[in-house]
Amino acid sequence: MIKAVRGTRDLLPPDTALWNFVEATARDVFRAYNFQEIRTPIFEVTELFARGVGEETDIVAKEMYTWEDRGRAESDRGQSLTLRPEATAGIVRAYIEHKLGDRGLNKLYCIGPMFRRERPQKGRYRQFYQIDAEIIGPPSAGSESPARDAEVLEMLATLLDRLGITNWNLQLNSVGTPTDRVQFNEALRAALQPVVGQMCADCQRRAVTNPLRVFDCKVPEDQSVIETLPRITQFLGEDSRKHFEAVQAILAKVGVPFSLNDRLVRGLDYYTRTAFEFTHGALGAQNAILGGGRYDGLSDALGGPAAPGIGFAIGEDRLVMSLQEKTPAESVLRKPDVYVAPMAGMNGDAARLARELRRHELVVELGDDAFRLKKSFEAATKVGAKYILIVGENEVKADAFALKNLATGEQVSIVRANLAAWLRSNRG
Repeated sequence: MIKAVRGTRDLLPPDTALWNFVEATARDVFRAYNFQEIRTPIFEVTELFARGVGEETDIVAKEMYTWEDRGRAESDRGQSLTLRPEATAGIVRAYIEHKLGDRGLNKLYCIGPMFRRERPQKGRYRQFYQIDAEIIGPPSAGSESPARDAEVLEMLATLLDRLGITNWNLQLNSVGTPTDRVQFNEALRAALQPVVGQMCADCQRRAVTNPLRVFDCKVPEDQSVIETLPRITQFLGEDSRKHFEAVQAILAKVGVPFSLNDRLVRGLDYYTRTAFEFTHGALGAQNAILGGGRYDGLSDALGGPAAPGIGFAIGEDRLVMSLQEKTPAESVLRKPDVYVAPMAGMNGDAARLARELRRHELVVELGDDAFRLKKSFEAATKVGAKYILIVGENEVKADAFALKNLATGEQVSIVRANLAAWLRSNRG
């Protein structure tokens, strides 16, 4: 038997109802903040991620699905392509390619699959799903403002509340500007030199290639060493410090709680200034639901115009997992309002009636005239319909139909013209 590839899985009903609930809620919240949807390809030229995400990151160095194009066109052959491991680089590429900066400030979001070849674990898959949103634009449009950072964070707090996720924790830090980090990296390398031999292999590699990433380490034995290292907040320039203080002041004004975490960094090279994570205890040690930050130099790094931005990625797999205990999929699954049960020879009339009801946004399950009445009742109960509607010759001639409540056994007769309105008002 052929099975799904390791690190991937099928999303099946009724669980997909919870996924749809999450995505529909996200779209509603984004709409309230004037975000618009963008859809980028699921694969891009490899150079986009090498330049945008960073060649020394684990994603580019170890986790990407990359191949050489074998297209028929000579210009395609030999081109290195990669399944997208994250969304931001592709969105900024689209921003540059289509000159979206001419529109001023852009508020964009996308929802879809990403791909990383990493070790599968709880809530982490090789094909995973992200909800991603970005605010990006020319400096003249106010894209550098700390108000944009606070708006994104307040929107995320609204989304989590709307989804029913309680007891979330927003952790904030500033990773400064590239200029700030030059001095910090020098101090960090000096502090790591005598102790890095005691740390894990990943930290030993990061200490050379990108010492800031040492703070990403989750190995318990390394934490006592990490606690002794200097922090980025000690090296922030005046502009970075004022920006970070302004973000905090706005969040306090709008009532979004947060905690400062000067060990928090983001794993991709393009982040500057504000960095953040929302965590939730239901996920255990790997408790981050989502994360993001500011990336003021990414457009420049990809050959585009100056376009400061801030964004985030929600790991939808982990978000759904945190919801499942309190919000079972069945609770958001809309079950049939009515099961239409045709008697012998009445399939056509039943189909016509079902079509009429569906036009009124009712959920209708249609039976088959091969079923005996008892089997129709069993089928209606199995799909969770609230009512069963019998379609026989007498009912069609009278243009009135028997509706039976499957929970209470109560039965009423409703004329055809009133059926849809009655079902809508009694769906519960």
